[in-house]
Amino acid sequence: MYVAQDWQDYEVIDTGGGEKLERWGDVILRRPDPQIIWPIEHEDAQWRSVHGHYHRSSSGGGQWDMKKQLPDRWTISYDRLKFHIRPTNFKHTGLFPEQAANWRWMMDKIASAGRPISVLNLFAYTGGATVAAASAGAQVVHVDAAKGMVQWAKENAALSGLADRPIRYITDDVFKFVQREQRRGNKYDAIIMDPPSYGRGPSGETWKLEQSLYPFLESCMSIVSDQPLFMLINSYTTGISPTVLNNMLTMTMKPKYGGTISAGEIGLPITRSGMNLPCGILGRWESE
Repeated sequence: MYVAQDWQDYEVIDTGGGEKLERWGDVILRRPDPQIIWPIEHEDAQWRSVHGHYHRSSSGGGQWDMKKQLPDRWTISYDRLKFHIRPTNFKHTGLFPEQAANWRWMMDKIASAGRPISVLNLFAYTGGATVAAASAGAQVVHVDAAKGMVQWAKENAALSGLADRPIRYITDDVFKFVQREQRRGNKYDAIIMDPPSYGRGPSGETWKLEQSLYPFLESCMSIVSDQPLFMLINSYTTGISPTVLNNMLTMTMKPKYGGTISAGEIGLPITRSGMNLPCGILGRWESE
């Protein structure tokens, strides 16, 4: 497991009963997590005196029960990176802290490359990976279909002192953007993707990860540079194994570029129990 262990402003305090107790800076939140199928060992005052508790609805979705007054948004830091945090209607806060394990890895890869690195961040959300890559010196193209998420990413970059860095923000369908880059002949030294389990394109196209990921990865091969640095695939789709991502990278990147492939779970440490919370999976290809 790749564990994001070096947070100061974020912490999984405890887990149990399908929920996690988290600290985001000075704010304590209680949110559902389907991986947590064990009971709460000791539901003490800290569990009960949270700032906000997200309750799932039996009919789907859910809502926040705000027990203490919160600002509209607040800031947390990871290393030299800063992010705006805001509870959304879908239980998320605008950041996936476990991804810090990937941020640290890519920052080290980019900083030690000894050459300019161009990064394409697909399904880029609020730009955690964009900010990490730019802070390490990369040129970044950030692509997401949601205009609000792209704006949030711009704000995170500015918050991290990166407003003047070479970052292009594209609000577009990721698949169509990759097709256009193929026609333009543009190439990237590193590609990051965090595709959803399900989705619909602007013309009604259906995306289902199990069916669509491999063809999409194949299409991305045509925009990989002659000297790629890394390829990173993240997945939060239940039922997809790290071995699946390993096999896909072995069939695409390995024959052409050699390099090293690694895959596994990604997670967060749980303070009280000393255990790790599984949060998703990743597959990495990197040059030797």
